[in-house]
Amino acid sequence: MDATGSVWRATLVAVFAVSLLSFSGVVLLVSRERFLRAIIPGLVSFAVGALLGDALLHILPELAEEGGLTTGIAFVVIGGILGLFVLEKFIHLHHSLQAPAHRHLHPVAVTNLVGDGIHNLVDGAILAGAFLTNTRLGVATAVAVALHEIPQEIGDLGVLVHAGLRPRRALVYNFASALVAVVGAALTLALEDAVGGLSRPMLALSAGAFIYIAGSDLIPELHRATDWRISLLQFSGVSAGFAVMAALLLLE
Repeated sequence: MDATGSVWRATLVAVFAVSLLSFSGVVLLVSRERFLRAIIPGLVSFAVGALLGDALLHILPELAEEGGLTTGIAFVVIGGILGLFVLEKFIHLHHSLQAPAHRHLHPVAVTNLVGDGIHNLVDGAILAGAFLTNTRLGVATAVAVALHEIPQEIGDLGVLVHAGLRPRRALVYNFASALVAVVGAALTLALEDAVGGLSRPMLALSAGAFIYIAGSDLIPELHRATDWRISLLQFSGVSAGFAVMAALLLLE
């Protein structure tokens, strides 16, 4: 198989594997609330370290080695941060406008699925950009994406079930939304084949996206906890996420 075919295969396998994590929300349906409260802080903390570790230890050094951290690349990183801010602001505003006062919140379920689908589209494009650079960076980025997907998917399923969907249907819809990542990956790979030169801007966008997700979405959630034992668990989780990304560097 030629190099292009190998990139396509590796990317689509990784994206589909990450999409399967949408079924991790089944933990919500079979676990007690006490167990979920115990594991979620650790999962979120680990994801923070993994996302920031991938951005700071893998993606930005890779950009520096390949062509330098130019002002243009810096602006693309900033664009990734601002783009996700605008996207999430739009989703939250649409959510608040569409949510009815009653508890069967089907419009909220639709908003959640659409927002998650857009997020997954971006994730697929990010993974494709990483694999276009090299397989090792693609694997590291897939690990980082997977680690932040697990707590997110558990939360997404909770929203859908709370919105009135039956658990089995909620799982199917959530998986369908996750598969949008395959579209994002395929579009990025196809455009690279057609016009070329997408790997560096995609990597820069992914660095900005990971920094934004960790700093805006996840770290504020960690600060909700005030118990010192949970805080210690969170610190350990963040440190472990960084350690995993550092360990991947050693393996490379």
